[in-house]
Amino acid sequence: MYTLTNKVMKKKVAFISEHASPLATLGGKDSGGQNVYVGELAIQIANKGYEVDIYTRREDHLIDRIVTYADGVRVIHMDAGPALPIAKEEILCYMDDFTQNMILFIEEEQLSYEILHANFWMSGLVAMKIKQKLNIPFVITFHALGHVRKIHQKEQDKFPVERLSIEEEIVQQADLIIAECPQDYDDLIEYYHADPEYISTVACGYNPKEFYPINKTASRKMLNLEAGEKVILQLGRMVPRKGVDNVIKALALMDTSGVKTRLIVVGGEFDDPNKDGEVIRLKQLAKSLNVENLIRFEGRKNRTELKYYYDAADVFITTPWYEPFGITPLEAMACGTPVIGSNVGGIKHTIIDGETGFLVPANQPEILSEQITALLGNESLLQKMSINALIHVKSKYTWKKIAEKMIECYETVMLRQTVISSSMLQPVVAEPIKMHKIKSNLLYTGTGASAQQNYGS
Repeated sequence: MYTLTNKVMKKKVAFISEHASPLATLGGKDSGGQNVYVGELAIQIANKGYEVDIYTRREDHLIDRIVTYADGVRVIHMDAGPALPIAKEEILCYMDDFTQNMILFIEEEQLSYEILHANFWMSGLVAMKIKQKLNIPFVITFHALGHVRKIHQKEQDKFPVERLSIEEEIVQQADLIIAECPQDYDDLIEYYHADPEYISTVACGYNPKEFYPINKTASRKMLNLEAGEKVILQLGRMVPRKGVDNVIKALALMDTSGVKTRLIVVGGEFDDPNKDGEVIRLKQLAKSLNVENLIRFEGRKNRTELKYYYDAADVFITTPWYEPFGITPLEAMACGTPVIGSNVGGIKHTIIDGETGFLVPANQPEILSEQITALLGNESLLQKMSINALIHVKSKYTWKKIAEKMIECYETVMLRQTVISSSMLQPVVAEPIKMHKIKSNLLYTGTGASAQQNYGS
């Protein structure tokens, strides 16, 4: 709880990210943008003087319970079910154990957190119960919404049916909801009846020390790519909703007879792409379309290698059906690579159509093919978009800037907690204090009606 005593001490924040640890190797089915978000945001918040603990589910019995991730940031592993990787669709039944063990750890270590930051709906469930037990306020970044996911994935969505009712309760109990883009903001209001005054829109970011232009010739040499060929890059988790098959279909529609063209696909559960079921499906599709010789499936890569792929590419493609935000377009643009992305979620706000790349409808390979051809055939446009992309992401989307906005959100919640606590200490003269009146009279930075205007600025 936030008290006058804590003001002279380092404030402590507890991140909860039940399935997405910043220590995980990226590119697999359940390892992607959320892992990056949690790790990078925690580091930048710690750089601002906070202490951050990241609570995540133990997936390996050999790993230490507490791992120092960076200065001021610890990863704390909670026992919740078998110490093995388990698909996130199957771990809801272990969240009671996670909650109990987290509360026990906090009490045993005599930790005092000013705020909890839940990531994903199951972490929100944990935060909600801890708030009830320890009176610690919480904010939540959902990263994906069950109602919206159901619309796009229908019967392919394997999460338990309880997800929707749990999310609805979290929306009512959270002290602040972090929308990752204006579309996320609208969806929270439309499908969950969220109070706009309790939503703040804060984008995702990228690390400029990790992603930056190198030298295209050198990067291609390192990756064994020819200097003169046109290189299209698709990079991310290998799951159907990411739309990699859409890119393969677009490639099949392109006239590649004049200029050698190569599609590089990075990501997957394994270093060896031939062990990955989704990659095998995509390879079969490529063979059926007679473009298997134009595609290289690279499998999972270490994060330190990704900048060379971004830098080597002429254009980066990301065309998911549904994407709450999408960090990879920022990373590509930070390396000076224009992006063609589907006009969904956060992507339609991070790409400036016609300036840093193009926006296209999801699942329409004909239109994607036309835009790739237009961009690869216009060297001056490629150069212009490359420069625009760099300027765009540097000005708005570094994790440092994102952390500053997130801290404003935390401070707002902590101030409100202080106001409520002080109000509760006042003697009741007439009628009891009505919580909704306190709630509606508070001022927010970047929330409510102004939230969409402040996105990414």
